[in-house]
Amino acid sequence: MAIDDLLDEHEQSERVREWLRRNGAGLIGGVALGLAAIFGWKWWDGQRANQRMDAANAYQAAIDAVDASDAKAADKIKALPPGSYADLATLALAKSQVLAGQRDAALATLRGISSSDPAIAEIVNLRIARLLLDAGKADEALKLAGQGDSPAALELRGDAELALGQRERARDAYAKALPKLDVGSPRRGLLELKLTEVGGTPPQPEAKS
Repeated sequence: MAIDDLLDEHEQSERVREWLRRNGAGLIGGVALGLAAIFGWKWWDGQRANQRMDAANAYQAAIDAVDASDAKAADKIKALPPGSYADLATLALAKSQVLAGQRDAALATLRGISSSDPAIAEIVNLRIARLLLDAGKADEALKLAGQGDSPAALELRGDAELALGQRERARDAYAKALPKLDVGSPRRGLLELKLTEVGGTPPQPEAKS
């Protein structure tokens, strides 16, 4: 190896050492921050996974209490963090109250739900409307059912209109609900019967070619 090459290598190594002396602390700090961020993220993700698991377990415990008609079921549900788990558990509690003939208690339970999920909010409104209709409060039921255009909402609207003596409006609601249901839907047969009873004609399924 030529003496010039040795000098070049020595000069390069000196430059590297000088660069490390100037930037070594920052380099080590950057690596340390990067590792801290990685481990911090993993810890945080682990914490979230644990929280989700705890919430799922608490939800299942609440549902088990509802199914067992446990007197502490309502307390278990109230202990759930706000969100879908709490909403679904409360819906289950209201259903159990209806089955037990506790309509007023079920209404109070349902009215206590304030969900940010539009799908759950619609279910809550329709169940409240159905209970109001069963209680002879068709006008109040109609106000709630009139806010939706799903098959269930339209059918309930028709039921409420019929209870109020508005057969034509009931027929219109049933007729609008039918096309929104699949031909094989269990609700379709009952809805066709309701439409027929108010003077409507259920549409015939299209013949397959």
